[in-house]
Amino acid sequence: IVIAALGACVFFLYPTIKWYFFTDRDEKTIISSSKQQIMDYAIKQAGEGLSELKSLVKSDPGQMVPEKYGFLLEAAKTEYKNLKEPQPKTWNMETLLAAFKNETALRTKIEDHYRNRILKLKDQSANILQLGLDLSGGMSVLLEADMSSLAKRLDHEPSAEDKSAAVDRAMEVLNNRIDKFGVTEPQIRRQGTEQISIEIPGAADPERVQSFLLGKGSLNFHIVDDEVTQQLNDYIAQNPSLVLGDGSDVVQPAFLPAGTVVRGFYKKDKYGIDRRQNYLAITAEPGLAGEHIREAQVGNDPVTGQPVINFVLDSEGGEIFFKMTSANVKKTLAIVLDDKVKAGARISEPIRESVRMTGFDRKEAQDIALVLRTGAMPVDLKIANLQAIGASLGEDTVRLGLRAMALGFGMVIIFMLLYYKGAGFVADITQILNLYIIISILSAFNLTLTLTSIAGLVLTIGMAVDANVIIYERIKEEYRLGKSAEASVKAGYKKAFWTIMDSNLTTFIAAIFLSQLGSGPIQGFAYTLAVGIVSSMFTSLVVSRLMFDFGVDVLRIKRLSITWRKVQ
Repeated sequence: IVIAALGACVFFLYPTIKWYFFTDRDEKTIISSSKQQIMDYAIKQAGEGLSELKSLVKSDPGQMVPEKYGFLLEAAKTEYKNLKEPQPKTWNMETLLAAFKNETALRTKIEDHYRNRILKLKDQSANILQLGLDLSGGMSVLLEADMSSLAKRLDHEPSAEDKSAAVDRAMEVLNNRIDKFGVTEPQIRRQGTEQISIEIPGAADPERVQSFLLGKGSLNFHIVDDEVTQQLNDYIAQNPSLVLGDGSDVVQPAFLPAGTVVRGFYKKDKYGIDRRQNYLAITAEPGLAGEHIREAQVGNDPVTGQPVINFVLDSEGGEIFFKMTSANVKKTLAIVLDDKVKAGARISEPIRESVRMTGFDRKEAQDIALVLRTGAMPVDLKIANLQAIGASLGEDTVRLGLRAMALGFGMVIIFMLLYYKGAGFVADITQILNLYIIISILSAFNLTLTLTSIAGLVLTIGMAVDANVIIYERIKEEYRLGKSAEASVKAGYKKAFWTIMDSNLTTFIAAIFLSQLGSGPIQGFAYTLAVGIVSSMFTSLVVSRLMFDFGVDVLRIKRLSITWRKVQ
């Protein structure tokens, strides 16, 4: 059990260690950029890499491949294998470049390498232990409500009460989306009558902003007019220089019948950027609005294994959807998210309540499911301002605080070692493992570490030491009664168990209440304390007991090293 737990902790902590200790500053800057900027970076690196390789092979075709381009060797071996040609005995610049058909193929391989590396690191950065605003700074986002969109949804000019209620509801939805697990400690507050200010720990990454805004959050179902769509495609083919536009700004050709609009059909490219594939003519009014969706979850198609969004409609939505699908069997149903057609499906039979959507990658499917679960925005929001903000505590203050905590932890380690001798060494090992497990769990759940969280961490370490002291004093009492080392350990742990359990359980209950009733820094303190209590009980009652049992059962230790006093 202990080995399994420690192995799991290594897995959970690896992304955090890699991010903070083995990712250089330049890469962190690129990772925090938008997907468009990442694409520009990968294309630039591919161009520079191609030029350098051409220069190298021109100067000396027989020289060895530089280490920075070692990733091309595997691709070159694959190319030789596909061509069914024998691979060269020696890999040099000439044989490497000969494996690729042309410069375009080589440039693509280099671009793929940089793209995959940055996107992989970007995904990993979303699963690390984040530092709070007070420790590392973050980003400040000012959102502004578009009241014209509220007027369209209400079909009348909104009153002051309507506007206030819409902004309040938007704040609630934002809080649910940003803080899915209640651990990232966002600071959301109203600014004026129509603006919302958000402060989030971490790098000022525009993609993170979009991840919780998730567009306008409007998802609707429309019927595709196949005949008009064919007419539209013929019209575009006859006018190749025609640009219709994107999103809700698509130009509507004059031949469109009343009640029909043109929308673009989009798919994600290899960078995760929406790319328009073609245009579709759909009904202007949605057959079903996303507001009727009651629950949404992401699953896998049992045949293809592709992500599938499963959602359930409310009773009213089920009736509307049943009538719509009954009347349009053999027609195409378009799934429109924020004025973009994201997927389509042929209606083979009427559908009532349970619906499945396909055509999305996993990240997009999870984002859409989150929109559906948290509810659509009552009013459209636009980013009025986005900027990085510094840590609220100075670097000197943070450094001194961390130094004080490290010194306190070190003094506890030294005291236990000096006072309890060999048993103190066991206590020190369990304390180090306790700290390691806590940090790993915080990293696994992507919690945010602030000074209040660190306070909870220090309190937990103190409580864990207290548990060791209770156990050791019980063992010493049994030892003084003349019992053997094995019997003293067994009786000491047995008698100390409920004392430790009761004290930790009451504190755990308090932490749970704090996590549910508190917010912001209080919540962070409560979560850290709760995790620490569970971890400290595991290390104090299981790990330390294992070490003592190993000593008395396996090593056959007859005399415990647990006190300086003479034991009768």
